Amino acid sequence: MRIEVTTDIATCQRLRRVVFIEEQGVSEADEVDGLDGQAIHLLAFDGEAPVGTARLLLKGPVGKIGRVCVLPEARGTGLGAALIRKALEVLRDQPGVREAYLGSQSHATGFYEKLGFAVEGEEFDDAGIPHRHMRRAL
Repeated sequence: MRIEVTTDIATCQRLRRVVFIEEQGVSEADEVDGLDGQAIHLLAFDGEAPVGTARLLLKGPVGKIGRVCVLPEARGTGLGAALIRKALEVLRDQPGVREAYLGSQSHATGFYEKLGFAVEGEEFDDAGIPHRHMRRAL
């Protein structure tokens, strides 16, 4: 598997549609937020097949990791963790970015804690799914 920074936003959006809209029932209005044009996108491949993506938004010293998804057939392979490690690497390369932030689905906080993130604040609803804010230094 390989993970690359990409300009192929359409493929990233297709993967997100499969996971978030079709699988998890997130509304299209919640998924399509108009921020893709200002983001850095990561695309993960198994051979030549795209199987995962993540989106990075920069705001001052904070890089927000979001829209992280892995197709069902690629889950359990370590790809999700590899996507987050690549996201952290890309954020470290951005001038002035010192911290990574994300909104984790509540059931996945343990996954992110293993990657150095800490939960902060109370649980909140995002697109009908319980989430927690998480943060870590770069």
